Amino acid sequence: MNYNDKKNFKKAVALRYRKGTDKAPKVVAKGLNDIAKKILEVAEEESVTVIEDQNAVEEFYGIDLNLEIPPEMYKIAAEVLAYVYTMDRKNKK
Repeated sequence: MNYNDKKNFKKAVALRYRKGTDKAPKVVAKGLNDIAKKILEVAEEESVTVIEDQNAVEEFYGIDLNLEIPPEMYKIAAEVLAYVYTMDRKNKK
């Protein structure tokens, strides 16, 4: 995975996965340019871990809002979520 500086992003996608509630991650926000910037700003304000991976963004961007990702995208979502969980654990120490 390629983790880049968020200033270079023109697209953003936010996923949500609630263990025990959701069957699969859902796309809960997505946008281009100014909307992408706002998504990243809100994530920062809410202390949400942000990962910049253009390949993942491109994969998830085509999914409609509030829909679960399809099974063929589980692997990339698992990689993203594993990284997020690792970063969250490190930040809590």
